Amino acid sequence: MSHPNRLLAALERERPLQIAGAINAYAALLAQDAGFQALYLSGSGVASASFGLPDLAMTTLSEVVAETRRITAATDLPLLVDVDTGFGDGLGIARTVREMTRAGAAGVHLEDQVAAKRCGHRLGKELVSGAEMEDRIRAAVAARGSGDLLLMARTDALAVEGLERAVERARAYAAAGADAIFFEAAGELSQYARVAAAAGVPVLANMTEFGVSPLFTLAELRAHGVAMVLYPLTAFRAMSHAAQRAYRVLREQGTQHSLLAGLQPRSELYRILDYEAYERRMDALLQRRHGADRAAERSERPPADDSGELSKGESR
Repeated sequence: MSHPNRLLAALERERPLQIAGAINAYAALLAQDAGFQALYLSGSGVASASFGLPDLAMTTLSEVVAETRRITAATDLPLLVDVDTGFGDGLGIARTVREMTRAGAAGVHLEDQVAAKRCGHRLGKELVSGAEMEDRIRAAVAARGSGDLLLMARTDALAVEGLERAVERARAYAAAGADAIFFEAAGELSQYARVAAAAGVPVLANMTEFGVSPLFTLAELRAHGVAMVLYPLTAFRAMSHAAQRAYRVLREQGTQHSLLAGLQPRSELYRILDYEAYERRMDALLQRRHGADRAAERSERPPADDSGELSKGESR
């Protein structure tokens, strides 16, 4: 890799870099199998999928770290993690950076909403001042030190303060040390171009479904200076929709016969997990263990005398 950060190295190979949302380790393996070069763990996804909660800053750093570790243990693809507003003030943000580095994340993004944050595509968002967000970024940069964790600054300013202020914030966040900008809830391609030109660092476009941003194509975003394209919850929504139907059919029909054509076969699950390789390793371990047990039995067995009779003191 020509760049020490794994996300930026992936960006050198693929631009715009498509980043697939994965709510858990198995979803990460599915995205990897489809050919994606980078992954994303959504704060909304952790809240919804793991805790059945809305995306209203109700999960903790420890809970997001746990999900991060599970994904990075399952795949070597670089993982970008949503850490909301950083889980605290400067000291809390520093701890977040350290914990995410230990958990194997390749990057995190901090946002400029107040601590009681909302989904970026909902009404009622409130922002901290630009100066406070810059302090958040500096705290993260200081905590990273010589490490290679990518620090991305997300701005929700477009919906709250308008395009000109969003452009100003993006420029200031890059100057404060952000390696990339997450420009949230854009409605027009030209807005991405403005932010990309002003920031001078890679800009991410969030192509989440059913939000305020149109679902622009990869080619359209590329032509307007976007470096990274995020699909945060597409697979989760597809999974959830399929699961809803499956539960209803089971309840109504009492059998899964009509569902079989739409289910992932056992063979495909085993292929994704490399199940047979694990079985072979287990078999090899058991063989060695049984061999060792037999050898121990032989070493403990009393020797027979030359006539083949049992040694003195033994009974049949």
